[in-house]
Amino acid sequence: MSQTQPVRRTDRRSRLIKASPAVIYQALLDPEALATWRAPTGMKGRIDHFEAKEGGNYKMTLTYEDTSQGVKGKSSEQDDSFEGRFVQLAPNEKVVEETEFDSEDPAFAGTMRITTSLQETEEGTEVTMTCENVPPGIREEDHLQGIDSSLENLAAYTEKL
Repeated sequence: MSQTQPVRRTDRRSRLIKASPAVIYQALLDPEALATWRAPTGMKGRIDHFEAKEGGNYKMTLTYEDTSQGVKGKSSEQDDSFEGRFVQLAPNEKVVEETEFDSEDPAFAGTMRITTSLQETEEGTEVTMTCENVPPGIREEDHLQGIDSSLENLAAYTEKL
């Protein structure tokens, strides 16, 4: 009798940001910027290692600021740690990453691919984040809310530059 693998899904969100693709692209590859904007509301980001080049690796930790509401991290009581690799860097157009959570829970296992696409418009840049092969332990509504929060942070970070 064979076990069926949980269905993996793709989550996608977009936002118009009033900044140029070049400014946004730089924020995608700057470790200090990434630690600031990628952490969704209620979390704080930290970069532990970062190589901004195709094939380069990074390690990031997102820490819940308040766990009193029963929120629990994937890697520890209050942390979501993950390792990533830059698969493709197309200046001012696209960044493709593959990430894996540091977790012993099989619900968070596997490689998730994150593609951030930049499309210049008259009003700024349409930024689309597509997450493929999302681990089944990540609830869809939570993930979409987290992506929206990160895009909002990215807008706040880049629109002031």
